Amino acid sequence: MFKNIKTHLFKKILSAQEENRKNILRMLPSEFNEETKILDLGCDDGSWTLSLSKNSPKVLLFGVEVVEERKKIAVNKGINVKSFDLNKSFYFEDNTFDIVHSNQVIEHLHDTDNFVSEVYRVLKPGEIFIVSTVNLSSWHNIFSLLLGYQPFDLSNISTKGNIGNPFSLWNNAESENSKHKSWQHMRIFTVYSLIDLLKKHGFTVLNVLTSGYYPLPNFFSKLDKKHSHYFVIKAQK
Repeated sequence: MFKNIKTHLFKKILSAQEENRKNILRMLPSEFNEETKILDLGCDDGSWTLSLSKNSPKVLLFGVEVVEERKKIAVNKGINVKSFDLNKSFYFEDNTFDIVHSNQVIEHLHDTDNFVSEVYRVLKPGEIFIVSTVNLSSWHNIFSLLLGYQPFDLSNISTKGNIGNPFSLWNNAESENSKHKSWQHMRIFTVYSLIDLLKKHGFTVLNVLTSGYYPLPNFFSKLDKKHSHYFVIKAQK
């Protein structure tokens, strides 16, 4: 029975992740100007980065990836990729990019002030930052705390796999990802706290979209954004 529940929840998570990716694409312009420069922070193997361009020949794609094997794959896909610590200064000039994108990255960083400040610096004036992450105040995280367990989204804090939550889908399981310290979660935001951080670094928040409301359908996350699992913020410099 417990195995069936896990399988059901895993499907719900995959559905929420897919809806989150759709929300990110909804934040992008319907058409791109000539030589639009998009920077994907934490571009992995570049598969999702390519989706950000919507197959437009007008887009120039850039990425940052610290896992060397992933970086090589992204480079082979035609993406201009650099490797550096996103907790430190970015290796780009001021006012370089039209769009900066970050999906499921900010929660892996310990210096989020530096991260947001550097994004602001490398964006052109008036241009867009699209950032997505997990929500600390999602219901499943809240219920975990009420039971005395680690929040689901803060259980991957060890190279030994997820810890502190027996209901975690990957509890006590080491994986290829967990061997990388970059896989660990450092800081988890609520919707309101990330909005507040962006505003304090000079951004204007334009829109927020959400997904994931377990065990209910994604639709309910639209009605109660502050307790959704995933959220995307579109902010302007």
